[in-house]
Amino acid sequence: MTGDNREFDAAVERHLAAVGGRDLDGYLATVHDDVSLVLLGGRIVVGKAAVGEFHREWFADPDWSWRLTPLHRATTGGTGAVLFAVDYHDLDQTGAPYTMRYLLGLTFARLDAGWLLLHDQNTPAPGGD
Repeated sequence: MTGDNREFDAAVERHLAAVGGRDLDGYLATVHDDVSLVLLGGRIVVGKAAVGEFHREWFADPDWSWRLTPLHRATTGGTGAVLFAVDYHDLDQTGAPYTMRYLLGLTFARLDAGWLLLHDQNTPAPGGD
């Protein structure tokens, strides 16, 4: 594994650890200023401030958990991408538990500051509800 690959893998791990730990500052340290986020329903959120606000609200919810299964990883030049299958668990507004399966694609760009998240794509998995 090359140094670039190790650095990329470490950046992905830092990013996912910040999400799993609901650490907004840690999360934002892994995000590019021009980040884009596509949610499961197709809503698009653009820019670090807007994506940060979305995550602030999501991280405030103490009930969710997720399990990620790696499906694919690739780097070329200054771009790195990872794809995960996600098993997501949460409670609805009435307190009833629910589970979703979806695909999570994360694209990072390598800059002087290191690897930063440029695009976060959430896609329903076939038969994912």
